[in-house]
Amino acid sequence: MRNPVPKVAAIHDLSGFGRASLTVVIPILSSMGIQVCPLPTAVLSSHSAFDDFHAVDLSPHLQPMIDHWKKLELSFDAIYSGYLGAAEQVDTVARFIHDFSGNKPLVVVDPVLGDNGRLYSAYTPAMVAKMKKLVTLADMITPNLTEAAYLLGEKHNPDIELKALKEWALRLAEMGPEKVIITSVPDQTKNNNTSVVAFNKTDHRFWRVGCDYIPAHYPGTGDAFSSVMVGSLLQGDSLPIALDRAVQFISLGVRATFGHNHKANEGILLEKVLPSLNAPVQMSSYQLLD
Repeated sequence: MRNPVPKVAAIHDLSGFGRASLTVVIPILSSMGIQVCPLPTAVLSSHSAFDDFHAVDLSPHLQPMIDHWKKLELSFDAIYSGYLGAAEQVDTVARFIHDFSGNKPLVVVDPVLGDNGRLYSAYTPAMVAKMKKLVTLADMITPNLTEAAYLLGEKHNPDIELKALKEWALRLAEMGPEKVIITSVPDQTKNNNTSVVAFNKTDHRFWRVGCDYIPAHYPGTGDAFSSVMVGSLLQGDSLPIALDRAVQFISLGVRATFGHNHKANEGILLEKVLPSLNAPVQMSSYQLLD
């Protein structure tokens, strides 16, 4: 039996300051009418873009919390994982997916590994190997271009051509996921613009949605993008419409933030744009790729 309100198990870290991970996931999905059940992998005083943050690894506590959820006989419409701070946490998420698979939830893995061609400082090649195994259990993955390269054992190429990118998406889908969404892809047709390219294995179609360039970088936008994707698919949207909604939301958030004298590390002004999640897509801009 499905839950009367869609229920998502969100396996991410929790930062006390800075809009990222669970402080982004929870308000976005809640605004879309979805109950979020957080399973925090770590608690941080702020997200890692700030210096000297304090962090508490919750790895030893994850399984006891999961065991309690089993006793409560919880079921989920989606399982959604993000930043995982240790290799053992990847194994825990894999067991969680297996143990809570009874009602066939949508399994979404955001394989957080790095950005701008590099792994994050806390990650090692061993963590990449673990993440490769985790994505085989997913229905949808949302790597950025750097993470896609690491998952495939390729060199990061910011000038990658569309043909090669489509080959990457196909290879990622062969690992298991039905839907592969690669973000932060340079748009070769427009200077400085980026795009999101997606592949749906079910109908063997590729999609692309472009993002206008604004000279700013805000942590947590990847978490926001993936969260809107999860919410949209649970609401019954098609993949291209979900892509449009996610890209439009991020673009609106960046634009709402950019005009303010606002420290970029604090993230987009999420609270100003959350109401837009209840509005229909204003204009579809997705492309079906040949």
